[in-house]
Amino acid sequence: MLVLFCLWGLSVSRLLMAFFAVSAALPTAARPPAQVQPHNLHYPWQRQPPGPAQTLAARFAPPPGSRRVAVAAGSWGEWLRGLPLRPAGTRARLYNGQLKDRQDVVAAVVDIDVPPQDLQQCADAVIRLRAEYVFSLDPNKVHFHLTTGYDFWFSDFVAGRTFRVVGEEVRPATRPAEAPTHAALARYLVPAFGYAGTLSLSRELRLVPLAAVQPGDVLIHGGAPGHAVLVVDVAENPLSHQKYLLLAQSYMPAQSVHVLRNTEAPKLGAWFAVPGPAEAEFDTPEWTFAREELKRFE
Repeated sequence: MLVLFCLWGLSVSRLLMAFFAVSAALPTAARPPAQVQPHNLHYPWQRQPPGPAQTLAARFAPPPGSRRVAVAAGSWGEWLRGLPLRPAGTRARLYNGQLKDRQDVVAAVVDIDVPPQDLQQCADAVIRLRAEYVFSLDPNKVHFHLTTGYDFWFSDFVAGRTFRVVGEEVRPATRPAEAPTHAALARYLVPAFGYAGTLSLSRELRLVPLAAVQPGDVLIHGGAPGHAVLVVDVAENPLSHQKYLLLAQSYMPAQSVHVLRNTEAPKLGAWFAVPGPAEAEFDTPEWTFAREELKRFE
């Protein structure tokens, strides 16, 4: 199987080694108390909510004889089911506007922008969607660990605390404070994409058994090369208990976030049957994961 590398945005190893040495010195603000937010499904990058016919759940009915598993109202899983999609037949494009080579693996394109830098790759797409979901509930809770282990909070970033790279050194830095707007979130995600990746995201997530998969889980192989695919929906046959997954990814170069087509079992369309316990691997069109590589956000 031909595998393309999916690396984190800035992959200079000596730079990362330098960052390990200094990240502990970066300042961290006191965290604001948790806030209880009312239930809503909001997609902050969109000016208007998607119409019911434009969502992931509307586009992809469960396989015959199966039904979607239950998710809590307002949860990460319910939010993913409501993801807005671009019109059927939309082709996936790279960050520079060129077409993705393998259009055969694209079942649908998520209606979300691809920044012009070659940064929103595989793990970054997971980070982007998770950041948008958390931001829609409480911007103060958005944070991700970088490859060095440094916990990078959006609340620090908008308060004026960040870092900068000087040669091969990473140093604490200040920036103008600003309101925690969605435009500020986009600015925060640029260094997050640059210094986080499959390795850091894999460390941040909790291992779960493949048989217990839920919407919002991540198939992830951390490293260089590495890859991450987001489980955006789960259905189950109530009689056989066979589970099926809808999967979404970006890749390298950075490209449209897209729902994957099952090229090995075309009758399933975009759904992937969860392999049985005797099978050691989970095949996706552009990466093969070990069954022990399913993880979950806390």
